[in-house]
Amino acid sequence: MRYLVLSVLLFSALILGATSRAAELNAREKQLVNTVNQTLRTAGAEYKAGNFAASAEAIERAMTQIEIGMKVGSTELFDALEPSMKRISTAHAMLELEGAPVPPFRRPARPSGEASDTEMAAEKNATEPMKSPQPGQPPAAADFTAGISFTKHVSPILVGRCGNCHVTGSKGGFNMGNYQALMKGSKAGAVVFAGDVLNSVLVEVIESGAMPPNGSVPPQELLTLKTWINAGAKFDGNDPTAPLTAGAGVAPVDAPMKTAMPEIKQATGKETVSFAGDIAPLLVEGCTGCHIDAMQTRGGLRIETFARMMRGGDSGAMITPGNAADSLLIKKLRGTVGDRMPAGGRPAFSEDAIQLISTWINEGATLDGASKDQRLDVMSKLAWMSQASPSEISAKREEDAQDNLKLVNASGGEMHSVATDHFFVTGTASKATMELVASKAEEQIKWAKTVVTAPDGEEYFHGKATIFVMPRRYDYSEFAKMIEARDVPSHWNGHWKFDGINAYIAIVATDRDSDEEIQTRLISPIVSLAVATRGIDVPRWFAEGVGVSVFAKSGTKIDRDAKRREDAEIFAAVVAVKDAKQFLDEKLKPEQTDRIGMAIATSMMDRTRRKSFDALIRNLNEGQPFEQAFQTAFRAVPAAYITQWLNWTKGQG
Repeated sequence: MRYLVLSVLLFSALILGATSRAAELNAREKQLVNTVNQTLRTAGAEYKAGNFAASAEAIERAMTQIEIGMKVGSTELFDALEPSMKRISTAHAMLELEGAPVPPFRRPARPSGEASDTEMAAEKNATEPMKSPQPGQPPAAADFTAGISFTKHVSPILVGRCGNCHVTGSKGGFNMGNYQALMKGSKAGAVVFAGDVLNSVLVEVIESGAMPPNGSVPPQELLTLKTWINAGAKFDGNDPTAPLTAGAGVAPVDAPMKTAMPEIKQATGKETVSFAGDIAPLLVEGCTGCHIDAMQTRGGLRIETFARMMRGGDSGAMITPGNAADSLLIKKLRGTVGDRMPAGGRPAFSEDAIQLISTWINEGATLDGASKDQRLDVMSKLAWMSQASPSEISAKREEDAQDNLKLVNASGGEMHSVATDHFFVTGTASKATMELVASKAEEQIKWAKTVVTAPDGEEYFHGKATIFVMPRRYDYSEFAKMIEARDVPSHWNGHWKFDGINAYIAIVATDRDSDEEIQTRLISPIVSLAVATRGIDVPRWFAEGVGVSVFAKSGTKIDRDAKRREDAEIFAAVVAVKDAKQFLDEKLKPEQTDRIGMAIATSMMDRTRRKSFDALIRNLNEGQPFEQAFQTAFRAVPAAYITQWLNWTKGQG
């Protein structure tokens, strides 16, 4: 509670304090300054009320007002707006940590004249000599090569200053319990951009005083964080998923591993027990929370993937291939060594389950999943999918959809459902709206068929796809929070998702919406879902990009201002991306990834490359992994293709 109160007070102070220097401003400029300040006051009031999405919208309006005003603005106007721009930067960072995404704020250049106060301060800081570090402190920026280490220097700072809220907790939906989580960022996107201190939200909120709520970070520690980020935000430990709380966040690189990675053998096809189909589901059900997706793993054992499971934990290897009786896993499941697993009052594994695991180990503990690094929950879902019929998958999706809808519809509102050839449409909208959505969805399947050729009806999405229809945007927002554990951008009124089993679209639709409005909301997600369900590992950027690209070519009228904004966002995203790896590793903000994905997909589907694109879809239909399917079709791996596209787009090749 104290954290929330302090954040609100700080945000309000930042926004309400946005007074400006009005010297030598003309009437138009004075009006602009007043308008910006009024917009910022609105943002502060919405933030204080907990309406973060509305606050983000107000901040975005203020950014647009400044951008437009400075196109013909004077030096005096820039100086008058500078306090507001500072506060926008801080508010931007605070909103991102609340999961309310705001487009990047790019400060306009100062038209002319002497440097502004901010610029002079930056120059002064840049020319001041670096102070010598005190004994026991991390080295200063100039001494980075002498040893700023993530595990030794950065991790202790994060644990000490941010531990309760964001290391062992997840305030605002942001957790940085390990290096991988830190670099993934919050719901709104990355908070650390390697090599880019200015755009790293983590630094912004610390410098502004917004966080931590219980006191400021000492200058030397802040300098350490900045220097580490500026040098590439590199990791110098053994396991980027190891908790930061585990002794300064994992052992340094020169420390020996406790357990060497054993040889991983692929299944021969002669085994009687399948790891993916039989063993992985048991482990996911019985071990999640302690050894899968745990904040602090018990005994240093993580088993999110086959590779981690085979490596073992603090007690060594858990599995001895070919010898179940000597395997620590079996001993722990039976309770013959130490505490029985699962712990914490969970039901013990049945004797049948233990026998099944023992047989798998005795047969060599082989892997029949796609990869040793694939998550076990994904592996088990895909194994079930590969054996299930379309009707079985449809039944599973319908069951899950009804359960999810009951969770969201806690007030007990009337629910309706409509089944069509391709879709199971359900939700809390009126029966008439549900039937209209179902009808329009069947009509818009024609756009998916322009890119994906597959058997019609129930088999098209490998089981009927679900469409959730909600009459209010509030219901849609709550659906995303409760079912997907995320906030959706304030301008969204529909999206799609495929998690390996469930394939669905969620949209807002009411009796007041026209036929055209509803079909406009359906085209892109239907196409994206058709692409995503082609294979086991189709990346989201590709499926989303194809869907948006097809929508753009569908002849649907697009508002001219919206088109200009979209083009500007694509340009800004291309400028922001450094290389293909940054894009493929999802190090950009989600909206930037989506914009670039759309542009890349459009290039892949143009007349000169359409045959290769169609070959890629055919390869996916035949069961090839995405990277292999892509390389076979385009004669280049995705990273190479995207690198070439980026070079061409930026005029470098």
